Amino acid sequence: MKETLRRMQKKRAAGDSGFTLVELLVVVVIIGVLVAIAVPMYLNYRKGAANKSAESDVRAAVSAVEQFYTENDNKYPVSGESAAEKLIFGLTSTSATSTDTNTQVATLSPGNSMRYKNNGATYRICGMNSDGGTVYFYDSSTGGSVKKLSSAKTLTDCTGTATP
Repeated sequence: MKETLRRMQKKRAAGDSGFTLVELLVVVVIIGVLVAIAVPMYLNYRKGAANKSAESDVRAAVSAVEQFYTENDNKYPVSGESAAEKLIFGLTSTSATSTDTNTQVATLSPGNSMRYKNNGATYRICGMNSDGGTVYFYDSSTGGSVKKLSSAKTLTDCTGTATP
């Protein structure tokens, strides 16, 4: 046993031990390149997820408005904005709370904001996420699906006179 330990110590002393500076620098450079590729991709994935979240919330708000319309003698709710984490639709914008009998609530995902504009016989819903920066809208006069609004950068632009 002692002889084996002595042989191992001699081999260790005679050979190189550890890594050279060049080898360590190569490893650091490789890790740096991998991080430089991974971080932007991760940020793009987050931005895409934020945009999908806003688009999904607009779809859910459309369902809430249509449900309100059906339950309230074919009348669309008055115009409104999101407060905290929900958008409350009601017959009057000043008295609408989630406990009123004539209200409909659309829940918003974190970071999302939304606006609803009643145009009489039609309505428009716009939503965006603060991280994503893309405005999504639904216009009941044209129907169809939720669309990306390229000409608007804010929700005010969307619910105003801006067209896609």
